[in-house]
Amino acid sequence: MTSITLENVVVDFTIYGTQMTFRSELLHRATGGFIRKEQGNKRRVTIRALDGINLSLKEGDRLALIGHNGAGKSTLLKVFAGVYEPTGGRVLVNGRVSALFNLAPGWDSEDSGYENITNCGMFFGMSREEIERKTPEIAEVSGLGSYLDLPTRTYSAGMTTRLAFAIATSIEPGILVLDEGLSAGDASFAEMAKQRINSLLSRSRILILASHSLELLQSWCNTAILLERGRIVCSGPVADVIEAYQKGLALSTSQHVA
Repeated sequence: MTSITLENVVVDFTIYGTQMTFRSELLHRATGGFIRKEQGNKRRVTIRALDGINLSLKEGDRLALIGHNGAGKSTLLKVFAGVYEPTGGRVLVNGRVSALFNLAPGWDSEDSGYENITNCGMFFGMSREEIERKTPEIAEVSGLGSYLDLPTRTYSAGMTTRLAFAIATSIEPGILVLDEGLSAGDASFAEMAKQRINSLLSRSRILILASHSLELLQSWCNTAILLERGRIVCSGPVADVIEAYQKGLALSTSQHVA
């Protein structure tokens, strides 16, 4: 059964060649992870982006990551995707992880549309056999016809987006990791794009999504965590976590006004 578990995960980033004043340290404590000066080295500091994250997801979970900028959402997404190795703790994955941070990984503007279907498909972890099987469908969804034989440097921005979107939404994810959803391009493509996204989400066994759109999170997710300075401060049903987040924002605003 598909699952992903984080056990006491810690992620530290070390920065060299910098000096911090007391005022700047307080500012960074308020807006991001905890910052620590290295003893005996005033020009090296460590930022703790994630601190003691414990989380377990199983099939059917649709997890929303909520928090202000700098709370740790992007770092946590990259841990789920295997981009960042934890400094401490461990990540246990059972299943295939597909991360859509970039719609067109491996894209080469000198290659044709068909060649880029292969390029991007391989970066998404698809086998050559899988890419060959899905190419006719991708070509049809893109609507580019004979343009697929031409170098993609000849494409407009809209054509590029349509092809990249068609490739990205053709994957078969076990664990789907998304940042801010997917861009579908021009309005004429919108209805098909919506159907493709819904199909992609329904095929994924676990969804992990970070977005500033609370409406999007409520429509796509069934559980959520609220992050502050790299720590989980609230977890549970999406509506409850969003309510806690909004109450925190209101309290922060009132304190600043006062």
